[in-house]
Amino acid sequence: QVRLWESGGGSFQAGGSLGVSCIVSGATITRRCMAWFRQGPGKERERIASVDSDGNTYYADSVKCRFTISKDNAGNTLNLQMNSLSPEDNAMYTCAARERRCVGLFFDYNYWGQGTQVTVSS
Repeated sequence: QVRLWESGGGSFQAGGSLGVSCIVSGATITRRCMAWFRQGPGKERERIASVDSDGNTYYADSVKCRFTISKDNAGNTLNLQMNSLSPEDNAMYTCAARERRCVGLFFDYNYWGQGTQVTVSS
């Protein structure tokens, strides 16, 4: 059974940095597209970053140059480093895995975690 656990959320000050992680069991992340989605208050869920099996990355414009997605293959963990946090980054962050190429729709992924809440105050 494939399971994903996110960790690292919490409350933070604007301008700060934060790293969230997603530990995966039951599947090897190196062979899959791994993605981070987020859903803020009153907003639709959006893919903010993904990395495919070849290491190609995607970033949404809203996080480009501030967030970095990476795979820790040894730990079978997906990481997201978030810098220059702003209140606009308030959201539930959820990791997802897909057997095939990376796509933008959350429910086109095969597996999801429960999410971790990130709250940024100004």
